[in-house]
Amino acid sequence: MDSLKKYLKANKKRQLDELMELLKIPSVSADPKYKKDVAKAAKSIAKHLKDAGADMVAVCETKGHPIVYGEKIIDPKLPTVLVYGHYDVQPADPVELWTSPPFKPVIKKTKIHPQGAIYARGACDDKGQAFMHIKAFEAMNKNNALPCNVKFMIEGEEEVGSVNLGEFCKKNKKKLANDVILISDTSIISNKQPSITVGLRGLSYVEVEVTGPNKDLHSGVYGGAVANPINILTKMIASLHDKKNKINIPGFYKDVATVSKKDRAEMNKAPFSINNYKKALDVKDVYGETGYTTLERASIRPTLDVNGIWGGYIGEGAKTVLPGKAYAKISMRLVPNQDPDKITKLFQKHFESLAPKSVKVKVTPHHGGEPAVTPTNTIEYKAAHRAMKKTFGKNPIPVRGGGSIPIVSMFEKILGVKSVLMGFGLDSDDIHSPDEHYGLFNYYRGIETIPYFFQFYMEEHKKSKK
Repeated sequence: MDSLKKYLKANKKRQLDELMELLKIPSVSADPKYKKDVAKAAKSIAKHLKDAGADMVAVCETKGHPIVYGEKIIDPKLPTVLVYGHYDVQPADPVELWTSPPFKPVIKKTKIHPQGAIYARGACDDKGQAFMHIKAFEAMNKNNALPCNVKFMIEGEEEVGSVNLGEFCKKNKKKLANDVILISDTSIISNKQPSITVGLRGLSYVEVEVTGPNKDLHSGVYGGAVANPINILTKMIASLHDKKNKINIPGFYKDVATVSKKDRAEMNKAPFSINNYKKALDVKDVYGETGYTTLERASIRPTLDVNGIWGGYIGEGAKTVLPGKAYAKISMRLVPNQDPDKITKLFQKHFESLAPKSVKVKVTPHHGGEPAVTPTNTIEYKAAHRAMKKTFGKNPIPVRGGGSIPIVSMFEKILGVKSVLMGFGLDSDDIHSPDEHYGLFNYYRGIETIPYFFQFYMEEHKKSKK
């Protein structure tokens, strides 16, 4: 490990420069106009894997964007760690709210990141975190410090629901065979208090369309006599929560797993300042389901949120129009035992029932994913715990994340293995928002910690065989 540390220190600037170049590629998977850029990012990832020492690297085409596969098999008899990540990114919109161009990465110092942070789309989610693994692998490989086999699967469709990943895994089960999947696409509590994510919420994502008259109408001539789709849509959406902010869909909570009072008490011991939370978001008060703390609302409780709403005239000046259509995008975060397909059907049935006869409603399901809970008594969790304690100097706290990584449950079903979620981002890194960033401290600490995970994973593996 001493030679490895020297190598990391000597190559620190190059590790950053290479990431900055990768971040310049606008690999937005959701927008067809960026298809060539997504392919360019895949080729870049493949080149870095090859340069790092992978014996076999391939850019695997799918019906959508390619999946980059790489491997280094030092001994078929040894355990294999499969590293998963994604090189695609969210759209940068609204671009005008960025303080620097989203695909021209720059380093800025902040109060939270005094050493500096990289500002760019994908800096944290997930190019920066996936790239840590390639650089850590390079360091281990160049210094004969790789203790077991490693495989990489870096995809280009995570931000659009990993629509082709399941089929790829089914077709390549033998190639992808492994003992544990290592993922860095989550966060830690703070740079002083590490944590390991042991639970993720699932997702049901839908788009709704409300249609009134067969064309836009003059609001003076027809206003008050014909249903306004925007008015109707907002009333329908408003009815989806009750006065206690519980979701008003029959059967929605039927399968929700109950978290014990003891586990809830442990969860709320995590370092958290409600005043700092409100100050960081510039809000006077928090908001959510009655009877739960902010930490609980954002992790162990399901949610329903409008992600976008539009219709009518939104240009400069005024146009007195009664629109023919109104739209909204709605996401529901789900907790253990909730099935995304079942929830989507419940939503569709209920939402259609809310519509008056004066309008027509269409619900279009998009992507979704199942919630996941990972155990804390596995050898991979113990290895991640030891690795983080080694580099941070503190025991990491197991936490449940509010976001969704649907592939975790999919990996377990298809490949038959558990995942360990060892992320290094911060919740304040503005992923999916303007000015996404990733701290240099976090980037380098991740590269430093990953080799320890491999070392301790092998140690724990040997212990389990005795």
